[in-house]
Amino acid sequence: MDTGEPTGAAVAAAGGEKRAMLLRQITEEGGFAFVASAEKAAAGDLRAAEAARDMAWEQLHSGPWSEVEPAWRHAYALACLHVASLGVGDDRRAALRALDMGLIMGGDLLRAELEAAMKLVAADGNRDGEGDGAGDAGRNVERWREGFSRNQDLGDVLKLLPVKSLSCKRIERRTCISLEAFIQDYFLRESPVILSGCIDHWPARTKWKDIKYLEKIAGDRTIPVEVGKSYVCNEWRQDLITFSQFLERMSSPDCSGNLTYLAQHPLFDQIKELREDIVVPEYCYAGGGELQSLNAWFGPHGTVTPLHHDPHHNLFAQVLGRKYIRLYHASVSEDLYPHMETMLSNTSQVRGLSQITMLWLEQMYFWICMGENIWQAKKIELDL
Repeated sequence: MDTGEPTGAAVAAAGGEKRAMLLRQITEEGGFAFVASAEKAAAGDLRAAEAARDMAWEQLHSGPWSEVEPAWRHAYALACLHVASLGVGDDRRAALRALDMGLIMGGDLLRAELEAAMKLVAADGNRDGEGDGAGDAGRNVERWREGFSRNQDLGDVLKLLPVKSLSCKRIERRTCISLEAFIQDYFLRESPVILSGCIDHWPARTKWKDIKYLEKIAGDRTIPVEVGKSYVCNEWRQDLITFSQFLERMSSPDCSGNLTYLAQHPLFDQIKELREDIVVPEYCYAGGGELQSLNAWFGPHGTVTPLHHDPHHNLFAQVLGRKYIRLYHASVSEDLYPHMETMLSNTSQVRGLSQITMLWLEQMYFWICMGENIWQAKKIELDL
């Protein structure tokens, strides 16, 4: 195993003007103790680096996330870089976790340095034979394949739905239509449509069926997950686990007892190797603006999302498995009992599919299968 010198070079690259500017900002915020620890960390003191990280972590959790000063997010990223640099020779996985935490929680100021350090640590692991997805992947392969086999049996899946779930209008399906036709027939009219054959060329369509591939690419990386039936339930919580631990939970026979979901996370920004397995469809640029976000969802059998609407137009791509989705027109949003709290104002208080089977409201349903996309305009109520 190489020592931390290569990763230390990434920290050194973060020095100069960036680092000096950041420490001045932290000083202005009253973070004198952090600055003192960061200076010691730069001189090679691992314990000081860990102390600086803990101080920045406290600042990140001192109030609502939206009110956290950007300088403290940058400070946390800097501390994570120091911890990874000074500890990589002793514990590669701990270094990876530190860098991932910097990517997830830190600001953008040092993102390039974090990504550069991540590549170096990953390369060290590959040379030493680590990060090859061994671990639990071997015994999970068959369960992973069995999961896909179960998903092919539509009859078994239908048993999970309440009566009359399939009695409403079905959404139109189109195959490989032109961008012009999509804009004219659906985008401008804000009418939902299922688009087939648009992502058949994605490497993810085949590679992600292999749990060993996912373990090798991302097994030791740390990701944020949601644990519980849904984010409106009292027992719901967030957690940080490795991708291999997440795959283990997904493929476990008793996963419903510890339902874990990777939801609405910019996974492809964090793990670049997975980003190379997908291609953004041209339909995403129909409005002439920039892509607002590119997120990933991974969930086991039985995952349910509460009835809600999103602030942006959506193109939802189903890479593997299938989902049942029901849409309600934006005009009936107020009839779906939205939460009064600001943070949940886009979510209905109605829980459970059986409670949402309200035939007096205009609604549409569909199955979205592997290789298909669903486009829906913003503010359309979405139940998955």
